[in-house]
Amino acid sequence: MSTGINILMYHQVGDFAPMKGHRSTYCHHKRFARQMAYLARFGYTVLSMDQVLACLRGEMPMPPKAVALTFDDGYENFYEYAWPVLQKHGFPALVYLISDLLGQPSSWFAADGRDTPPLMSAARVRQLHGEGVIFGSHTATHAKLSEQETPRIREEVTRSKATLEDVLGAPVHHFCYPFGSHDRRAVDAVADAGYLSATTCIRAPATVADDPLTLPRKAISYGDNLLGYFWRLHVKNAPKRASIRRAGETFDALTA
Repeated sequence: MSTGINILMYHQVGDFAPMKGHRSTYCHHKRFARQMAYLARFGYTVLSMDQVLACLRGEMPMPPKAVALTFDDGYENFYEYAWPVLQKHGFPALVYLISDLLGQPSSWFAADGRDTPPLMSAARVRQLHGEGVIFGSHTATHAKLSEQETPRIREEVTRSKATLEDVLGAPVHHFCYPFGSHDRRAVDAVADAGYLSATTCIRAPATVADDPLTLPRKAISYGDNLLGYFWRLHVKNAPKRASIRRAGETFDALTA
């Protein structure tokens, strides 16, 4: 019987030249296609985040080789490169959106001297929602929450939810901490806003012992060939830190 679910973290999927830096925010589309074919061929069960929560609550059996696919920031290249592959295999996906930046460039890349690829527009989000993509919140402005004052944290969390629900005409149940940055105030704000799950950048499988508002994930990098992909799915991770909400502690940003 399985004891955990690998929640995989992607960012961009596209046609990228070889790179040395920031590799965790890129995945070449050919490698992505091979990774999804690997999951299909070798009997992995790709779960939606709602199914992940059901497994962790004991409401449905946890498959022996369970994964979930998440995509941070909501890049337009998800539509061109990732979604057709996911549709081919019938895999669900959860895309986290930055509500105030729909249809705009990913401006934070400029600080590193990188190109600023476009984020999905509201029209694209509605289109993909109609095709089966699930969307979650990645705050309103992509802020590092643990570095903000408490009122700003709550505004980022609640406004993004309201904006995205207006765009989609549907509830938004899932949240992702930008840069993995979270502390007790952020987790409490997410809980008070009514989200059912929230993901971090803590590298480990999700288990029944995890708080659903601080779920771990495993980042997929530009350099991950199939051997590296297998390693990420099966390597035994170091022990995780205790859940913020259960332990009652506050700590600084945790990043990939």
